Amino acid sequence: MPWNNQGSGGGGPWGGGGGGGGPRGQWPPSGGGAGAPPPNIEEMLRRSQDKVKRFLPGGFGSGRSIALILGGLLFVWFISGFYQVKPDEQGVQLLFGKWDGTTKESGLHWWPSIIGEVQKPKVTVINRVNVGFRDSSDIARTSRVNDVSQESLMLTGDQNIADVDFTVQWLISDAGKYLFNIRDPEATVKLVAESAMREVVGQTKLDDLITTAREQVQSQTRTLLQEVLDQYGAGISIERIQLQLTSPPPPVIDAFNDVQRARQDKERLQNEAEAYSNRIVPTARGEAASVIEEATAYKERVTKEAQGEGARFEEIYKSYLAAPDITRRRLYIETIRDVLSKVNKIIIDEGAEGGQGVIPYLPLNELNRNRTVSEGSQ
Repeated sequence: MPWNNQGSGGGGPWGGGGGGGGPRGQWPPSGGGAGAPPPNIEEMLRRSQDKVKRFLPGGFGSGRSIALILGGLLFVWFISGFYQVKPDEQGVQLLFGKWDGTTKESGLHWWPSIIGEVQKPKVTVINRVNVGFRDSSDIARTSRVNDVSQESLMLTGDQNIADVDFTVQWLISDAGKYLFNIRDPEATVKLVAESAMREVVGQTKLDDLITTAREQVQSQTRTLLQEVLDQYGAGISIERIQLQLTSPPPPVIDAFNDVQRARQDKERLQNEAEAYSNRIVPTARGEAASVIEEATAYKERVTKEAQGEGARFEEIYKSYLAAPDITRRRLYIETIRDVLSKVNKIIIDEGAEGGQGVIPYLPLNELNRNRTVSEGSQ
């Protein structure tokens, strides 16, 4: 070739001048600059093929090579199927996109990774749904921000309208049912809770709803809501129904307060009347009992006296039949004794000196008065 100069005066296109070039075919020349030779790609490919041939004596088309490749793929597929379920989760297993089962036990489980899928929703998180109002935050639900009258106004059992705001606390009980049996769980809970609360409020009086029946309304609403969700197969457990506000609507709140004050006055007057009744009635009953007892005693006394007089008359009659003259005289004497013993009298014996010694005029009244005084002193 033109650049194969055999002489000593010149070098080829890569050779150095002055005969300082190295041997033929050597790169770089011995007298050239330092540096490692570039990698030989062909040599690397040849060595890789030799290793594969030693591992697969029959090449890629042999049965052993195919078995090893399939075994490796199966191993990778098997390893990729393991998944972990945490204590606050449930594993929902899908096979070709269809719900095939639910794993509720925490720990390590296996499910085919290519044809299957596992979803792991949290089942211990308490979810909240507000009905009748909206909160400023999904976490801090303490301040009443916006009232939704379309949800909160309800008809009570005594044909009044109540403004009822409440909160539903719920969690997932069955993750599979929760994911596949209902489309929008939160909206479903809200609508069913509102319907259940309207049914319970419709059977409760407004006064009871505001005062004494709050716990009863919460309990009945929770039971009814849970029954409906179970019928839907929602996989949701209702933890608590909490009433936030129960009052008349704002346009009639003043009139309602006036009615409440009037009822309080009525109850106060009734209590005062009952207190007066409790004080007067026992006294009247005691006096009535005393009069009855006195009348009973008088009746008994009169009856006994009449019976005694009757018995005495019968005895006298028997005596009269036995001795009429004696009995008549005795009755006359007893009668005169009874009559004269009750009047003031002065008896003058007519046999005393023929009655001639009696002074025609005597101070009978004065004598009678002196006699009365002397008898009183005795």
